[in-house]
Amino acid sequence: MIIKRWHSINLKKPIKLGLKEVSRQPTSPVRTRFAPSPTGFLHLGSLRTALYNYLLARATKGDFILRLEDTDQNRLVKGAEENIYETLKWLNVTVDEGPVEGGPFSPYKQSERDYSNHVHQMIETGSAYRCFCNRERLEGLRESAKLLKPPTNVTYDRHCLKHSKAESDKLSMTKPYTIRFKSPDKYPPFEDLLHGSINLQPQINQGDVRYDDPILVKSDGLPTYHFANVIDDHYMNITHVIRGEEWLPSTPKHIALYNSFNWKPPKFVHIPLLTSIEDKKLSKRSGDIDIMSLKAKGYLPEALINFAVLFGWAPKRSVAGQKQSEVMSLSKLEEVFSLDDLTKGNAKVDFKKLDFLNKHYLNEFLKDKKFFNESVGEVIRLLETKGISTTRSYVEKVLQAVGSLTTLNELSEEQVYLFSKPVLAEFPHENTLSILIAFREALKCHDVTDAINLTASKYPKKQVFEAVRFAISGGVSGVNLPVLADLLGSENFNSRINDAINLAHR
Repeated sequence: MIIKRWHSINLKKPIKLGLKEVSRQPTSPVRTRFAPSPTGFLHLGSLRTALYNYLLARATKGDFILRLEDTDQNRLVKGAEENIYETLKWLNVTVDEGPVEGGPFSPYKQSERDYSNHVHQMIETGSAYRCFCNRERLEGLRESAKLLKPPTNVTYDRHCLKHSKAESDKLSMTKPYTIRFKSPDKYPPFEDLLHGSINLQPQINQGDVRYDDPILVKSDGLPTYHFANVIDDHYMNITHVIRGEEWLPSTPKHIALYNSFNWKPPKFVHIPLLTSIEDKKLSKRSGDIDIMSLKAKGYLPEALINFAVLFGWAPKRSVAGQKQSEVMSLSKLEEVFSLDDLTKGNAKVDFKKLDFLNKHYLNEFLKDKKFFNESVGEVIRLLETKGISTTRSYVEKVLQAVGSLTTLNELSEEQVYLFSKPVLAEFPHENTLSILIAFREALKCHDVTDAINLTASKYPKKQVFEAVRFAISGGVSGVNLPVLADLLGSENFNSRINDAINLAHR
């Protein structure tokens, strides 16, 4: 990713003293921030970023700040801002300062801050200038830059830097313009707490020199991310910025902006990309990773937090060589989280782990009477959305009998046969009808277990189970047949056997 955009890159490992690596974990309280843009709903990648900033603040007895980066007004999504607040609240990630909570370093929305004084200061000192180039000219510069050999990945030619202050002031009265940063001839190297020392420089064609000179203020007067986040982080006294690795190439610009104001930059940590099991980058717009969509699928906040925190962080082993449990509550994570335990490789998102974690938490929580009662109500609500009515006492009986569940939603989806007769399709094999007739006859004098064994004396036992389960659950595996018989009652159980037999005569 970085090599494609930049000519030179120099990564050095963190300094080691003897055989011991110097700790990256702060020893004093930090101020971290989560700064989402309300251009979409909170997703797994954003949750991971929020968590690392939150946990570092809690582990060091510091402050966690929520700031909305809402300057891109054209891309704002209706309901996205509220989604950010609701999701963090549901996850029990508490905010110390933010748009709702307030705080001593307001405003906590970029659209409410006035950046004009800083723009004026940069123009006066010569570290920024007005650019009056129209869209067609800029597009031409981008196209011509692609044709250069060797190529360049920066495109602007500083055409507007030639204007005197008086000319620029005069043009600004009649022509639209942006504000560009006059980037240094060489970007300063910087230290990343995860990756070490980094030196990133733009790729330049010496025969046709172009410049990075990023836009700081758009023609509509609103600041870009590069400009606003530096100003905001400074005035909010942010000490540590933890963000995705995709922002690494932008960090030299940000460091240079801090230097232009003679400000001390925060410490940076760039965490790895999230990828699928197939090593493909996850789209942040994917409905599969929207947090509230995962909530709607029955995943618990404890499981989602535990799941997300493991994307690039691993708990330290208490005993060398001994496997450490990855099941950790939020309160435990607040105690043990350390930058020293971050990993550098791309983090693969395996939803099987989320299922494992949710199953663990759900079945532990169901032992709690209050949670159990709330879960009964949730199952009834889920069934009602499918047009199925039931009773609290029956749902209680089901929850006690089914054993391990991954989510409560299973009871209104895969295991909905516990509450309504299954829709039967084709028989699973050619012996299905004769097996069911024999099994029905055996049930007249035996319980389910003995009836299965008796029928299995005439047919393969696997086929007997398949035939009976087909009749009772539509072939869905899960709850043991004797348990199913007890839950459904003999009348309902026998009725389903008869319905399957009658299927052959339709």
